[in-house]
Amino acid sequence: MTGGGSSIREVQALLATLVASKPGGRIAEIGTAFGAGARAIAEALPPDATFVTVESDPARYAEARAALSGTRAEVLNARWEDVLPARAPFDLIFFDGGTRGQPFELPISLLAPGGVLIKDDLTPGEPIAGDPVREAFFEDQRLIAVELLTTAATAAIVAVRRP
Repeated sequence: MTGGGSSIREVQALLATLVASKPGGRIAEIGTAFGAGARAIAEALPPDATFVTVESDPARYAEARAALSGTRAEVLNARWEDVLPARAPFDLIFFDGGTRGQPFELPISLLAPGGVLIKDDLTPGEPIAGDPVREAFFEDQRLIAVELLTTAATAAIVAVRRP
């Protein structure tokens, strides 16, 4: 929906709300892009929470790092698959990167029990069957998920890992 750009302000508000509910939490973002979603997370970060965001594209990483200067965000230039597993479990993961046909097994496995997984940039009301993102979120028995409208034309899925 954003064409690889920044998170829209409605998603930023959703992120800030969810992050604020995780005092002492471990927060991660997959796919920093230019840092708009990461800034919303960093600004809502409770005092005892930690936040790491990962961007694989060097140019986007440089821009995001500059944009997040002065925040508590740890910005990494790497493949998330290579760096986040060693830091798990997470209390909240914003999966803002493209899925590139990857299964959601790894990001789901990085969640702590009760942890929240968010995926945005969806067209609302699409069927679950045949949509790999929706199938992963709604059919995985480890998750309880809901699709939320973020605007009239965009949606996000928010899922909680069962204890």
